[in-house]
Amino acid sequence: MPDRLPRGLLDTSVVIDLDRIPVNALPVEVAVSAITMAELAAGPAAATSEAERARRQDRLQRAEAVFDALPFDAEVARAYGRIYSAVREHGRSPRRRLADLLIAAVALANALPVVTRNRANFIGLEDLISILEI
Repeated sequence: MPDRLPRGLLDTSVVIDLDRIPVNALPVEVAVSAITMAELAAGPAAATSEAERARRQDRLQRAEAVFDALPFDAEVARAYGRIYSAVREHGRSPRRRLADLLIAAVALANALPVVTRNRANFIGLEDLISILEI
């Protein structure tokens, strides 16, 4: 079994599935971004049933209790310009996966690999950030 990453930024897909992911598949130290917290905050409003709304609200509250989110600040905004450019160079639309690219900018600015369930969302960024799909 490969060694665990020492640190990593979890994208929203990982936080959503956190209770189904073996701990040894995750980095030793994990972080989330304010962008992930925003996506989780929108989750209850997007639910189509009361039961799903309650599950999403519970997930949000647990994440808020566990994580101190890395902010989207001026350094991250500058990093987003590099992320945006890399995606365009690969012929992809930066607007289609805006939240994922903002998370990637947080990772770049904080020198963290992105840990994701959806590697395809980060295609074209491999020269800027490390991406671990779990």
